[in-house]
Amino acid sequence: MVQPIQFAGEDRSNATRKTLSQAEPLALRTFTPSQAVFAKSAGIFHFTPEGRKLYDFSSGVLVANLGHNPRRWMQTFCRHMGWMPEHVAGGETTGYFEAVTLTAYNAMTELEATAVERLIKNLQASKGGSRCEQVMWAASGSEAIQKALWACLHRDESRDIIVATRYGFHGKKGLAGAVTGCETDQDRDPRVKFISFPMQECDDISKADDDIDLSKYRAELDALRRQYGNRINCLITEPYLGGGGSYHPQPAYLQMLEEWCRANDVILILDEVQANFGRTGKMYAFEKYGIEPDIVCLGKGLGNGVPVSAAVGRADLMGSLKYGEGSDTWSANPLACAAVIATLDEFENTDVLEQTAKLNDVFVKGLTRLKDTGLIAKVRGEGMVFGIECADAGGFSSKEIASKIVEKCYLGRDGVGIHLLGALAGNVLRVSPPMTMTIEEAHASLELLESLVRELAVSL
Repeated sequence: MVQPIQFAGEDRSNATRKTLSQAEPLALRTFTPSQAVFAKSAGIFHFTPEGRKLYDFSSGVLVANLGHNPRRWMQTFCRHMGWMPEHVAGGETTGYFEAVTLTAYNAMTELEATAVERLIKNLQASKGGSRCEQVMWAASGSEAIQKALWACLHRDESRDIIVATRYGFHGKKGLAGAVTGCETDQDRDPRVKFISFPMQECDDISKADDDIDLSKYRAELDALRRQYGNRINCLITEPYLGGGGSYHPQPAYLQMLEEWCRANDVILILDEVQANFGRTGKMYAFEKYGIEPDIVCLGKGLGNGVPVSAAVGRADLMGSLKYGEGSDTWSANPLACAAVIATLDEFENTDVLEQTAKLNDVFVKGLTRLKDTGLIAKVRGEGMVFGIECADAGGFSSKEIASKIVEKCYLGRDGVGIHLLGALAGNVLRVSPPMTMTIEEAHASLELLESLVRELAVSL
């Protein structure tokens, strides 16, 4: 049994860590050196049981784009669910509330119809969203990917080859797991063929506007076409490599993939589970990169904390599946639909995207300053999602430096710290705070981050 992580002065947190390390397998969560325990959250902050405040630099892995428990969002969500204040504050102490059902399996609700209409309207109003005609709901990102791939394969069962960009992350289940990673992973589905993603060309934010030579990437696609011909069914990619180390390519790369797919009657699936709802600076990443996917997969920020995802795309593709072939217990559940409506309300009626643009400028400058500490080698990102690549320093590997930074930031100073997740690809720390933080909070959090990293550098 792995010994639980423990920190001095955190008796309640340590007790929780100990209980869960004994009663749950470590496989349930990814490794983060802090294994933070959250008692409550509000806005851009988490609070530990001991009362320490942590700037949230992960947004629950790109979920809480609007921050934690935003008041207006919560009010909209509760109103759609029929959870009015009088229900919570008093009334009957026994029996049941008359409110929106929590489960609508193999049934329909007006709430679901509203969520579908609102989401399709929002997508189609976005440049590049014209092919978004039908919504196939799911509860997690990997399930949305799975359903998108099912729809593609059912469209023409003689076309069984799936092309995926190397080192992407699409999930751990079924076909979503099969298109994740690269061809050297164990138990690889033989139908999946990988192509290169331009990592070297975008390994630092300073290269964002550089020209990119697409010839070698197009040659890989053409070679697959010669080998498999009309067996090639679909191509799936992320707009940027999230779990692969936060690599954000030049738009020309994704535009080339789209052009190739159109020329060869190949379905283009864009996995925006991490990138949707403003993370790249646009409502959807396909707007930012100037492409028009046949299917876009949404999740995480779509529900701002409520588990919900969706594959949205061409009606002929979604219609290739028969009754029950895309269903599951939790798809289109009322909780999820209410969350999607509340989230759309916020994005459509507030200045969150404008605020994201302002925050981007602050974070690019603040994170770039970290290079001066000697512990950060490269910075990558766009909108409000960044990766800071750690360097070898003080006799420690870049992976060890990444872990030290996570722990140092968690402990913080004077009761205030920063919550970071374990490193992507071993040595890259993701920085993706809620997009609703104020400019003052942005400066304060970045100043704290820089001072803690400099303090760590001196101590090595």
